[in-house]
Amino acid sequence: MLNFCTLFNTTYLSRGLAMYRSLEQHCTDFHLYIFAFDQHCFEALSKLELPRATVVSLKEFENNELLALKPERTAQEYCWTCASSTIKYCIETFRLDHCTYVDADLLFFKNPQVLIDEMGEKSVLITEHRYTPDYNQSATSGIYCVQFMTFKNTEEGMSVLNWWVNACLDWCFNRYEDGKFGDQKYLDDWTERFSCVHVLKHLGGGVAPWNVQQYAFKNKSGKAVCKELSEHQDFDLVFFHYHGFSYSSKSSYMLTHKIYRLNRNHIKHIYKPYVKALSLAEEQINASVDGLVPYAINNKPEWVNKMTGRYVLFSLLGSYRHFYAKWSLQYSFFY
Repeated sequence: MLNFCTLFNTTYLSRGLAMYRSLEQHCTDFHLYIFAFDQHCFEALSKLELPRATVVSLKEFENNELLALKPERTAQEYCWTCASSTIKYCIETFRLDHCTYVDADLLFFKNPQVLIDEMGEKSVLITEHRYTPDYNQSATSGIYCVQFMTFKNTEEGMSVLNWWVNACLDWCFNRYEDGKFGDQKYLDDWTERFSCVHVLKHLGGGVAPWNVQQYAFKNKSGKAVCKELSEHQDFDLVFFHYHGFSYSSKSSYMLTHKIYRLNRNHIKHIYKPYVKALSLAEEQINASVDGLVPYAINNKPEWVNKMTGRYVLFSLLGSYRHFYAKWSLQYSFFY
C-alpha cells in the first residue's frame, strides 16, 4: 500500500479533496494522512468520512518545538516548516514503512506507483523543477521542488528526514537568504550530502506551470499522454502541480502566476479537468457541511474591468490572459 501525507487549511479544502479523489480514481491501494491546519477544515474532513484517509488535527500534531516558533512565521512559512515534520509524524505514529509527502494542489492523472517504484533500493525520492529556461529560478527557489517526496523508514531515510526537520525548525522563511529559501533550497545538495537519494527521471512526475511549455498533451484511451517537444518523447502524465492557481470573484479563476505562458492545449487537457475536479469537490463539501466556503478569493480581475477592450474579451470568450470564467472552462468550444 502507498502511504501519502499532505497538509492544508479551509482555504485549500476543495483542492485537497480534489487531490484525494484523483488518488482514489487512479491508485488501487493507498492511504492519505491529511493534516488539517484549522478547526473548520478538520471538522469538514471528519464529516466527509473519506474511506482512505486519516485526518490529523493540529492539537494531535503540533509539538512544543513547532508551537514555540509558530508566532515567528507567517501561515505560509509555518506550513513549509511543518511539511517535513508531517512525514516524520506519520512514519513514527502510524509505524509506516514509507511515506510520500504531496502538495494539496496536485491532481493525479495516473497511479503514482510508477514513480515510487523508480526509487529501487534508494531511501529518498525527490523531484526536479525542470524549469523552462525562461523561468529558471534554481538559484533562488531551488533545483528541486517540495511537491512529491518519498522517505522510507530505513536508517538512511530517517537520517535524511531528521536532518531536514531540524533544518526547517531552525530556519524556514519566504525569502532567499544565505543560500536558503523556505524548506526547499535545503534539497539542492542532497545528492552529494546523502548517498540514498534518488532524483526522479519520469517526466510525468512534476509537470507544472514553470515547465509545461516544454510539453504538448492529448487524451488517449482516457489517459493524458504527453509529448516532450524537443526530443519528441511520449510519456504518461502522472500528476500536475497547479502552482499559483487561485479562485477569483464572479466564478472565475486565475490559472497561475502571470509570468508563466500557457496555451490552449494546456488549458484543454490540464486546466479544464482541474476545474471539473474542483467543482465536484465543492459539491461534495457543500452536501456534507453547511455554510462552509472551501476556498478563498485571492485574485479579483479588477484590471480586466478597467479597460473596455479587456472587459469585452473577457465577457465574450470568458478569458483574458490567465483569468478564466468558470463557464468558459466548462463549456467553451475554444478549449
